[in-house]
Formats: sequence, C-alpha cells, structure tokens
Amino acid sequence: MSRGVPAPPLLSALLDAVVPADEKEKADLRTLRAHAASLPDPTSRDQPVAHFTGSALVTDGARVALVLHRKLGRWLQPGGHADPADGGDLVCTALREAEEETGLPVRLHHSAPRPLDVDVHAIPARPESPAHLHLDVRFLAVADPSTPLTVDAAESAEVRWFSLEEALRLAEAHLFQGAGPPGPKTETPRSRAAAPPTPKQPRPQFVGELDRARKWRR
Repeated sequence: MSRGVPAPPLLSALLDAVVPADEKEKADLRTLRAHAASLPDPTSRDQPVAHFTGSALVTDGARVALVLHRKLGRWLQPGGHADPADGGDLVCTALREAEEETGLPVRLHHSAPRPLDVDVHAIPARPESPAHLHLDVRFLAVADPSTPLTVDAAESAEVRWFSLEEALRLAEAHLFQGAGPPGPKTETPRSRAAAPPTPKQPRPQFVGELDRARKWRR
C-alpha cells in the first residue's frame, strides 16, 4: 500500500484514542491507520478500495435502537458514509446518520470512550460500485426515549428498540448461524437462538460493542 499525505488531524486524533479490546480490533486498527495514511481523501465514498464511515450505537439508558438494513436484511446500528458537510469529522457523520435513520435527536455519551470501537468489514460488489472495505469508527450516543422512532425508508425497512440482551443474542446469531442474511419476517431476537462462539469464528465486533455499552449506558 502506497503512502500518501499524513492522515487528517481529526481522523488521526480519533484513531489515537482507540484502545483495542481484542486481537481483532488491534488488527482492524492497524488497517485503519494504514488506509488513513494512504487514501487521498479517507472519508470520501469515492475512494474505490476503502473509505471511512461513522456509526453510532444509540441508547436511551436501557435499550438500543437498531435499524433493519434494507439491502442486507440485518439489524444493525445506524451509520453510513460521510457527507462533505461533516467536514471530515466522523463524530458528525455518526450523529447525523443516527438522527437520520432513527428520527431521534442524539448526543455523544458524556463519559464513554470516543470512539467506542472500530471495525473493518467488507462490502460486496454491486452494479453501482466494486467490492470495497468500510473502515467504521463507532460511538455511543444517547437519545431521549420520549421522542418516537421514525424509519428512514430509503435506507431501512424498520427501526426498533431492543434491550441489550436481545440485541446481543441477535448480533451473535448473525455470525454463528452460518446462513445468509435473514429477511425481516424471521429476523427478531426471540426467533433465532444464539449459538455459542467457536474458536474458529471470532465474536463479531458488534457483539463487543454491545458488551461495552453495558458499562456506559447510564
């Protein structure tokens, strides 16, 4: 991988603040650092090989808000690509995406780590774009539960509150069941029993993110 200009200061500061929780996150952080130093515009979705994204685990203090991704058919935390108006700040990206996809006004948790974690995941090729990597920087955000959830129909089929325990079972089931992405009719935390992790299949980063949110949700 060729080296370019130094990573933008905002991005460098975020990556410097990451304390990896496990070996997977250590490896992901190395990948993020390498791309931050080599991509001409790290947060632009026009980078064909990889680009940085921002996402937020949204909590009301007891539950987490997840969206049923329309293309993937999976329950995920809100998040997505940076907009030019975000000014290269992935905090802005994460909070904007969370508000757009849940309809909730959100703010960063006052004492949780910033970022909460990082993750690298592969995006398959589609007619409009080649296969590439999403370099996701994630935050814990707090929402007022008195505001009703509102689905962003362009991105998601549904948005719903889950208890942390439900969301953990849901996230683990995605990785360890081994089947393709389930559809909205079958994908609920109670309808799929979670299989225990095996040594050959590391826990998905989303599970670790939810584990950490237990500590910081209040």
